[in-house]
Amino acid sequence: MDEAHKKPGTFLPRRLVQLYTGLVLYGVSMGLQLRAGLGLEPWSVLNQGISLHTGLSMGTVTIVTGALILLLWIPLRQRPGLGTVSNVIVLGLVMDATLSLVPDPRALAIRIPLLLFAVLLNGAATGLYISARFGPGPRDGLMTGLHRRTGQPLRLVRTCIEVTVLAVGFLLGGSLGAGTVLYALAIGPLAQFFLRRFAVKGLPPEPSRVVAGADAPAAPAIISE
Repeated sequence: MDEAHKKPGTFLPRRLVQLYTGLVLYGVSMGLQLRAGLGLEPWSVLNQGISLHTGLSMGTVTIVTGALILLLWIPLRQRPGLGTVSNVIVLGLVMDATLSLVPDPRALAIRIPLLLFAVLLNGAATGLYISARFGPGPRDGLMTGLHRRTGQPLRLVRTCIEVTVLAVGFLLGGSLGAGTVLYALAIGPLAQFFLRRFAVKGLPPEPSRVVAGADAPAAPAIISE
């Protein structure tokens, strides 16, 4: 049977593998970027700041903040999917596991390549889990929900949320640096490349939305961040 004529259920095993492989790799990339110590993406800056003040692990804070964000979906009338719930749980668990296994490097000659690898891995993980199309992550849904309810441009909503998150995280002691800038510049192109690379051919098209933890602009008709 031609791929274009297969029923959506035919792709379920592949989609599940992509979903959970992508989420695991995303959690690993978050842990590696933290270990690089050169700056985090906005939501991790916030989570790190909260972690410093509560004594909770970064992974635990990631899970808690993800769950709290899901509560904001209720007035926005957003509906979570399997990928949404899995995102909340898996990322935090894998991040903590990564931090426990990977030592804290001191040499800059190790930290810079580690940062570059973490950002690249994050882009690949984004393409994997979102192309599986099991629903957006909690932060993605918050942005698209606010976009629909307020009527404001998606980029403006995304920018306002991330600037607020970044500012609060910085005030709480979260890490800003070159890695923060690199992530902001690179994740969009990387996500678009890997979204096309891992797209499940034969599934009906979906309207484009924002993606992943970085919530960068996505490729049209490919994704479900």
